[in-house]
Amino acid sequence: MMFIVDTALQARQEAGNPIKVGMIGAGFMARGIANQITHSVPGMELVAIFNRNLDTAKRAYTEAGIEDFREVKTVAELEDSIAQGKYAITDDPMLLCRAEGLDALVEVTGAIEFSAHVVLEAIAHKKHVILMNAELDGTLGSILKVYADREGVILSACDGDQPGVQANLYRFVKSIGLTPLVCGNIKGLQDPYRNPTTQEGFAKKWGQNVHMVTSFADGTKISFEQAIVANATGMTVSQRGMIGQNFTGHVDEMTKMYDIDQLKELGGIVDYVVGAKPGPGVYVFGTHDDPKQKHYLNLYKLGEGPLYSFYTPYHLCHFEVPLSVARVVLFKDVVLAPMGAPKVDVITTAKTDLKAGETIDGIGCYMTYGQCEKSEIVRTERLLPMGLAEGCRLKRDIAKDQVLTYDDVERPEGRLCDKLRAEQDAYFAPAEAKVAATV
Repeated sequence: MMFIVDTALQARQEAGNPIKVGMIGAGFMARGIANQITHSVPGMELVAIFNRNLDTAKRAYTEAGIEDFREVKTVAELEDSIAQGKYAITDDPMLLCRAEGLDALVEVTGAIEFSAHVVLEAIAHKKHVILMNAELDGTLGSILKVYADREGVILSACDGDQPGVQANLYRFVKSIGLTPLVCGNIKGLQDPYRNPTTQEGFAKKWGQNVHMVTSFADGTKISFEQAIVANATGMTVSQRGMIGQNFTGHVDEMTKMYDIDQLKELGGIVDYVVGAKPGPGVYVFGTHDDPKQKHYLNLYKLGEGPLYSFYTPYHLCHFEVPLSVARVVLFKDVVLAPMGAPKVDVITTAKTDLKAGETIDGIGCYMTYGQCEKSEIVRTERLLPMGLAEGCRLKRDIAKDQVLTYDDVERPEGRLCDKLRAEQDAYFAPAEAKVAATV
């Protein structure tokens, strides 16, 4: 794939017609993307950056070696900047959504309510959107894709993050004739009770946001990541929270740890493992029904099956995001997007004993962690999606490790994320539920 993308980008560079990209967010990962596009991606330019704090937007450009940028306050000013081949910063994200001359937006905030507004506006103005935001995708991705499809634009997750790396590996395994049955993520740590206090030192060492780091450690992030892989492949989970075994051997040795009949019955699962090698990487286990091809796979050192192991021993995050932009803009190729109705959701679980009257804090904070669950169970049991939990007020006490339902909380009024989630639930409701609703 890369050897098609790099040639196409070089052609855009030689034609003097680079892909023009706008970026929503200017945090740790976003600054990496800015630096990557500026120095390592011919045929692409990062022409505008939004951040609520303009100094942070400036930092993204200056760290990439760009000093000549201007602040813009209107769509006309941004369009003029783009037309002149200049760089722009703004504290109004809607300018990037509305301006002509931008080929695509990269959304790198990890926010849900804010990002829902931005993505809808971008889609309405026929902008392709590349998400480095599994939290939004795992909460509202199915309905946002409906909006994107209506406008003839692409909404896609990105290369580099584990979901995109799994998606590429999944496509490869399918393309050589195997049936993928497990998409997995290799983790070094999983402890649902980690919080910003325990993760502060790690976050400071690497210059990262402590809440984001906490969401990695407590399992919320991997839950969102594996949920969007499931929703893009049609896979599911075999149990609440995934299996998530601890295993210190090589991932190739894990092929015997799954029940292939169960995998086939479920249509494939997403999962993770803690401690396996090579870490941090991803794996896809597939099967083949042709005895002749199984003989060849054995000859090629993949073993006798019935599961065959494929893995990528790294994920390079921001390094690969520009490749996603090129795939979307130049080839209309989706890295990862929901197939339709959600298959897996991320549900809200108490990290500690919670008290009535308390207001739930955010993802990667002190009060809750996320777990994967089948969407049909989430619907029938009215479980509270993790992406909607922040800002909800508890109606009753909740014990540690208890899963929250909609009935346990009062949600803030007027949120777009709640409106879109209700729309998603209704749009993808089973046929019998839709019939019952009209009776």
